[in-house]
This record gives sequence, structure tokens and C-alpha cells, in this order.
Amino acid sequence: MPETTTTPAAAVFSDVTLSTAAELAADSSQPLWIGPSGEESSGEAVARHLEATIALLDKDGWIRAYDYSKDWSASADLADDDSMTVKAMLRALIRFVRDESGTDPQRPLGTALRHVGEAGVHGDTDTAYVAGFVLDRVIQAHTGSDSARATPWSERQHRTHADITALLTVGAQFARTYGPGQETAAA
Repeated sequence: MPETTTTPAAAVFSDVTLSTAAELAADSSQPLWIGPSGEESSGEAVARHLEATIALLDKDGWIRAYDYSKDWSASADLADDDSMTVKAMLRALIRFVRDESGTDPQRPLGTALRHVGEAGVHGDTDTAYVAGFVLDRVIQAHTGSDSARATPWSERQHRTHADITALLTVGAQFARTYGPGQETAAA
């Protein structure tokens, strides 16, 4: 009999999760919609940021966590042989820079949120910050744990790209449903 493998289903977030997250946000001592600038972000702006994060991860790929150890273990193996031609040295240097520059576009959740904010088209540093807190509240409601955070949740070994997309989608829904309106955020 052939062996079958099953892929875990994507995380499912219910309407109860959304309403519980709204209660957690309302009870929080830290204002959810105020970013590091001290200004309020609208629910719509945060939702756009979260949706742009989905698009970025769909385009470039999602990874559970970045492996920084590969940066530590890589050592430059550049020849400094006097007999090398300048052309050969430049080729070796360019190859080394290309290999070490981190051209892999895949990114974990936290990095993707930050990159959308840094790009400035679909968000900014404030909406990235607020989006992170929105996702935290959703994960707290989903898990029932006051200390749960979205980034560590996204880094669990069994997590999938579909799980992250589901989280970002429900985060955008939460932001549109419970976030401040445009007129409030502009004031």
C-alpha cells in the first residue's frame, strides 16, 4: 500500500476569533491603532498594509524563519594569490558578493511587514507597527494565550504559507471591521 502524506490544513480563524480580538484590543493598556509616530492609523490603512504583505509573500515567497547561522558560517574564500590576474580577482570578488548578498527574496512574516512599510507604497512604519499588534491580538484570541505573539506563532515548525496568508487575511478583516475610520485617523 502506498504511503500517504497529509499536509496540515491552514489555520482557521472564526468570527469568534475576531470579536475576541476586538475585546482584547479594547481592554489593552496600549492603544492599538497608534504607531511610533504618535499618530493614529486608520483600519483601512492597516488592512491595505496587511494585504500588501500577502501579495509580497505570494510573489517572493515566505519562509518560516531566516537562518542567520548561514551568515556566520560563511567565510570568504577569496584567493589573494600574486599570480592571479586582475580580471580573475574581480570575477572572484563579484562571485563572492553575489553569493553573500542575500539575493533570496523569501522572507518571514515580521520582515515582510517591515518591508511593505519601508517601501512606502501600501503602508509606512506606523502601519507596519500597528499591523503587528493587530496580528498579535488575533493570535491571542485564536490561542487563548495572553502572551501569544504573531511572529513566534508564524515561526512554529508546522506553520505553512497558507497559515500566514489566513492570518494576514483575518488581520485585514479585523482592521477594516474594528479599526478607526479615515476621518478619525486623519485628525
